[in-house]
Amino acid sequence: MSTQEDKPAFTVRIARSMSEIDPQGWDACANPRADAVSEDAESLLEAIESLSEDADSKSQKERFNPFITHAFLNALETSGSATAKTGWTPLHVVVEDADKKIHACAPCYAKSHSMGEYVFDYAWADAYERAGGRYYPKLQVCVPFTPVPGRRLLVAPGPQAEKARAYLVGGLRALRDKTGASSIHVTFPTRKECEALGRDGMLERTNKQFHFFNEGYRTFDDFLTALSSRKRKTIRRERRDALANGIEVELVTGNAIGEEHWDAFYNFYMDTGSRKWGRPYLTRRYYSQIGAAMPERILLVMARRKGRYVAGAINFIGDDALYGRNWGCLEDHPFLHFELCYYQAIEFAISRGLARVEAGAQGEHKLARGYRPVTTYSAHDIADRRFARAVADFLEEERREIARVIEVYGEHVPFRKDAAREEALEQDY
Repeated sequence: MSTQEDKPAFTVRIARSMSEIDPQGWDACANPRADAVSEDAESLLEAIESLSEDADSKSQKERFNPFITHAFLNALETSGSATAKTGWTPLHVVVEDADKKIHACAPCYAKSHSMGEYVFDYAWADAYERAGGRYYPKLQVCVPFTPVPGRRLLVAPGPQAEKARAYLVGGLRALRDKTGASSIHVTFPTRKECEALGRDGMLERTNKQFHFFNEGYRTFDDFLTALSSRKRKTIRRERRDALANGIEVELVTGNAIGEEHWDAFYNFYMDTGSRKWGRPYLTRRYYSQIGAAMPERILLVMARRKGRYVAGAINFIGDDALYGRNWGCLEDHPFLHFELCYYQAIEFAISRGLARVEAGAQGEHKLARGYRPVTTYSAHDIADRRFARAVADFLEEERREIARVIEVYGEHVPFRKDAAREEALEQDY
């Protein structure tokens, strides 16, 4: 006879849209709050660890990540941006108990291409298909179109967290087998998550980004003071020249953001996106929806000239970081991109006491503007063992090269290395 102990602790289900998932249950896993957890000592310790994940790494600490919220992911689907039609078929993995309470979840998509991911595997797909395999569909555990590091295996803190996580990983692998997908790709997880997935048998991959770190600055000038004299003067000149043609910068956030702002920004996004990568991913409807869903988490930096908006950048506000996402323009002006995307972001982060600014993927030019190189991560689970071994060999060499490049970049940050010598040189100058 079956007893209560015989019953499985959890069940795994696949949700074909975010609308099939309870928003509060999802968000309790995505951004858990310490005051919402059991007061049991062990549970509280696990909650604190979850909230300060990667506390030893300034580039990954975040108490609230807007991109893994139910509202953000749901807006991508309901706006027509991330759907089966665009090659992003939602297959979210949800771990529940007998009372349908969510203990773990992961944003997952069956992909028919590799666009909009920012962790490039085109060469893998080409090699596998030339060898007679079928690379697509594949499973992508990520936030679509968003190269922002953060948690991907969203596990609620508590005494059953490890068990729920095991069900989540097992559910992903079962889904891969059921769908005939070639592989699972967990992109931009935290370092801690990537290492855990490596212990689960997945292949670990690294890359790089450039983040600004707020070292206790009170003002933008405090930040400039930390730079070498030459870099300090360059940034001041760039900021001055960016506004030389009668351009005014406007920061808009919260309920002050209206449809007129979204109309203007979408025009910038479409114009720049079409020129850079051919087909912008996000729809106009997405911006209205996300603006309605989380206005207090959005910062628009808009440039106006002669009474009309000519350029803009969108940022999302976490509890610890400002995340620069998209930018666009209808007029080209020297250094305007740097002003709207980098300098205004730094100034805003300092004014809000945010710990860092993440300005998106790639961009070595950020280094000269006070952004430091950091490592990003991904984990890959390939069903074909022979192909997996070939990829593992490639990744071993790639990780060494990424580490070497980050070390070299670290030697060329624009910050002062000898303050006394800098001051003497500046006085001589």
